[in-house]
Amino acid sequence: MRMLCASTLIGEFFVIGFAGLVAMQTSDLSAGTVWAVSGTAMVLSVLLCGMLTRPGGVQLGWLLQIGLVLSGFIVPMMFILGVVFGGLWWASVHFGRKIDEAKARFAAAAAAADAA
Repeated sequence: MRMLCASTLIGEFFVIGFAGLVAMQTSDLSAGTVWAVSGTAMVLSVLLCGMLTRPGGVQLGWLLQIGLVLSGFIVPMMFILGVVFGGLWWASVHFGRKIDEAKARFAAAAAAADAA
């Protein structure tokens, strides 16, 4: 799960950065405000890559997804991109857990075969 979720978060890092550039040009917000919010979200997306296996890591990822959708009020295209990345996040968590379970089953089967 960690690899899939981290890939999604790194993709979001770049999307958030580009959305910040668009927000600077199209909104009435100051550059400092835009980069304070965008920069915080970008740092959070990178930090979450290392926190995915810890308690609350996936839940923080969901909060980031919600924030990404809500950023559509500043940059309207982010409504669409936020929903797309929310779907990618769901798929990463869902299928990543299935992959982890399959790996654990295969490792247990291999250990049982080695023991026999």
